[in-house]
Amino acid sequence: MEKIVLDAEDVRRTLARISHEVVERTGGRGLAVVGVHRRGAVIASRLQARLLELCEEPVPLGEVDISFYRDDVGLRSSSRQPVVHASHVEFPLENRTVVLVDDVLYTGRTARAAIDALFDYGRPERVQLAVLADRGHRELPIRPDYVGKNLPTARAERVNVRVDELDGVDEVTIAEAPGENAADGASPRGAGVVRS
Repeated sequence: MEKIVLDAEDVRRTLARISHEVVERTGGRGLAVVGVHRRGAVIASRLQARLLELCEEPVPLGEVDISFYRDDVGLRSSSRQPVVHASHVEFPLENRTVVLVDDVLYTGRTARAAIDALFDYGRPERVQLAVLADRGHRELPIRPDYVGKNLPTARAERVNVRVDELDGVDEVTIAEAPGENAADGASPRGAGVVRS
């Protein structure tokens, strides 16, 4: 059984709020947005569209795949190997504040991997982290700069993020995990379920 904690309207309002917070904290200058595949990239695209309305200059958009940057990639069974997507960061990162966007922050391992992937493209002036939901249970000292919603969860629960572009609906739900899953506590990303 799943409990909806953010519906489509909540997601829309949340992204509007985060976009205003980004502009307030950065002045809206020298920004770029980079999303983490898959759902983080979708959310990043939406956030970038809102920032373009608020900023007086272009806000480049990129996306990174962190499949081979994760510290657990060698520990996964052959049936759980990651689906690799192309990364696209086709603008210079130097002298920019990069807002790195993911759907859910959990252990912090995905965020760490995304930062490593990002730095393969250059050295931004500053990196900030924006997440739609923060479920706690951090294993690394990573804290988001922008949070849509804090979701206190048990490790036995899963946070499912669904976006209209991939899943036909915008929502965030909490569900009881059906059993022992990946090392980081959730199902594969392809199922619309977030890991970290």
